[in-house]
Amino acid sequence: MALPFLPGNSRNRHLVKEKFHKSQHFEYFKGVPMLAVSEKPGIGGELLFGQKIKPKYSVYPQGQGSGLPAWVAFDKQTLCFEAYFQEAVPEARDETYRIRKCHIYFYLEDDTIQVVEPEYKNSGIPQGTFIHRHRIPLPPPNDDQFYNVFHFNLNQQMVLYSRTFTLTNCDSFTKNFLTKLGVRLNDSAPVPDDPYSNLRKEIEKNMTPLRPYERRDTLKQFLEHDREVLCFYCFWDDTESMFGDLRELVLHYFLADDTLEILEVVSPNSGRDTVPKFLCRSKLPKHAPPQMKQPGEITDRTVLNVFGSQSKGKRYILDSLKTGAVHEDFYKDSDLTIGGEVNVWGRRVIIADCDDFTKEYYRSKYGIEDFTPLQYKAPEAPKPPRLVPPYNGFGSEEDSLSFCQGLLPKPPQKDFHKFMKKDSNVLKFRAKMVTTDPVDRERVFIISFYLSDDSISVYEHPERNSGVIGGKFLQRARVKKPGQELFKSEMSEYFSAQDLYVGAILCLNSKDFRLVDADEYTLNYMEKHAKEIPKANVGVILSKLGSFSEEKLREIKKFLTLNDPSNTGYIPYESFRNFLMGLDCGLSEHEVLVLCRQFSECKEPEVNVGMMLAVAQDIFRRKSFEAFPDLARIFTYHDRHKTGRLSTKEVQTICKSFQLPLPENLLRALLSKFGDGDEIDYHAFLAGINWVENPAPPVLPGDTLKLLFAPVYEPKLVHQSLLNYSDLLKKLEV
Repeated sequence: MALPFLPGNSRNRHLVKEKFHKSQHFEYFKGVPMLAVSEKPGIGGELLFGQKIKPKYSVYPQGQGSGLPAWVAFDKQTLCFEAYFQEAVPEARDETYRIRKCHIYFYLEDDTIQVVEPEYKNSGIPQGTFIHRHRIPLPPPNDDQFYNVFHFNLNQQMVLYSRTFTLTNCDSFTKNFLTKLGVRLNDSAPVPDDPYSNLRKEIEKNMTPLRPYERRDTLKQFLEHDREVLCFYCFWDDTESMFGDLRELVLHYFLADDTLEILEVVSPNSGRDTVPKFLCRSKLPKHAPPQMKQPGEITDRTVLNVFGSQSKGKRYILDSLKTGAVHEDFYKDSDLTIGGEVNVWGRRVIIADCDDFTKEYYRSKYGIEDFTPLQYKAPEAPKPPRLVPPYNGFGSEEDSLSFCQGLLPKPPQKDFHKFMKKDSNVLKFRAKMVTTDPVDRERVFIISFYLSDDSISVYEHPERNSGVIGGKFLQRARVKKPGQELFKSEMSEYFSAQDLYVGAILCLNSKDFRLVDADEYTLNYMEKHAKEIPKANVGVILSKLGSFSEEKLREIKKFLTLNDPSNTGYIPYESFRNFLMGLDCGLSEHEVLVLCRQFSECKEPEVNVGMMLAVAQDIFRRKSFEAFPDLARIFTYHDRHKTGRLSTKEVQTICKSFQLPLPENLLRALLSKFGDGDEIDYHAFLAGINWVENPAPPVLPGDTLKLLFAPVYEPKLVHQSLLNYSDLLKKLEV
């Protein structure tokens, strides 16, 4: 007796089911809601009644290999098969069918198939990719499924879109892969012959040229001498003919193929029409015939015997010894020399000169050293000087000169290369006014010289209760040297970088200024560019001292010895400077300053390391930087030999990667204090900057600003240094 269909008496099919979601059938494609494929499952991912979903990938043996998906495990792995298909050719006289060979590629990562047909010469068929890469469905009635790896085997047929392909062979990788999958491969099948292809091969084999061509290999010469051209300057004396004159020519000899061309130099107002070329590029025979031969009159081969018949056609035999061949000698590079003659189809062309490349070519290949040019024309008469009217005072001199150079005046061109090279280079000097006025004598000026355009600007520092308004004294502009005539034809001279040095007197708009000092950048720049600025050239200064008389040199040595009673080899800078300036030895104040800077030694002041660490910890504390354990772990990782030291470059790179909130100058100063040569003790460095474990005493805001906004080391002051006069005497050999 069957139990009634009541709750508790029937099995609940949802008893162990956990997913009851409804599958989504709609998707957004480029912002547009649309219906997705209808093959999505029903409630909880279960298939609907009678629903079949096409498989996406091939089925591989389970439990073997890695658990990676197919698109990762089989990336860039492809099975390659050789195949062919037969194509009918209706309404053709020479062929009724055609055998077309192709390659079938099966991509393991996504089960896609690509068919490629190799291209054959003169086939007349558009070849290449026959079927683009995609998943190909099986033939009906299984067109809801796709080809996978198990559908491939040798010596079998596959139907791809109603076209039957026969697989004949495969490569070694494909054989190994299918064998490991358990597929038993059939033997390779032969490809049937294509009747029309065989006919084409026989025709090409029997095709012979009417005359045997001779191959002349000129590729080596072309590759070695391509774009190499010898240039000669020649002339043709045509004065014997009526209205003839001397014709200037340029001969180009191309080393790539031993051809030459000749161009004519047509001077202005010569009355001649300009032609493209005097001689087109070709090989030039040495012995030109009196009359040009017609095509076919001269042949390089001789026909020995000719006979013909109506059934077999004409037959001939060529002379392999070339007994009747006409040989012509053409001009080579060895025939072209300065003073030599070239027969250009009856015209006598004389070579007068050549360019530098041609000279170097003949010097290296033939050992010729004499390249004296021929003088075939009188030297050109010097052009009369163009008189320029004197400057009239309107505008600048350069602008007024442009009105005299053409009907359409152009603005004067500036030196763009000089501007780009020295745009940010400015020389600054401290100057005082040369005057008898006691008020103006105490005024301090800053003279700036801009190297990009040789302009000068003067600025005065304002001082309280001085009675003088400071600020801009002279606007930036080029300044003429004094003592020049205003209205003249020649260009005026302006102040240049060579005119500015310590001790020089400049007259700027009728005001004399004496340069008393220069900043450190200016002195360094002038010393680095000593060739441009002779006043900063140490070699020139030493040569001046070396040219002194022996009496003066003994006096200098005596003074240096008396000022160094302890015989240390050093004397104060001020003493040596005052001695040289009072010696009247012809050295300017700037030259003395450069000489003292060259032989001076100044000890750098000691830096308080505790203050630097305190400032660094204060910055870390305010920036809430606490990644010191991670920093120590990275340092230990890069220390391969576990020595506790790393190079300075590695430590700087690691600190920049952690973005330490320290200024660059403070970080470099700290690393130099914890370093020994090029290596840094990173344990001590981390212990010093770790404000969490090793807090430093608090610092005042003034100390922090001094370290952050001022250089860690004070600049070297020459007047506070000592002069190493022993090295100076060695240079002078005194």
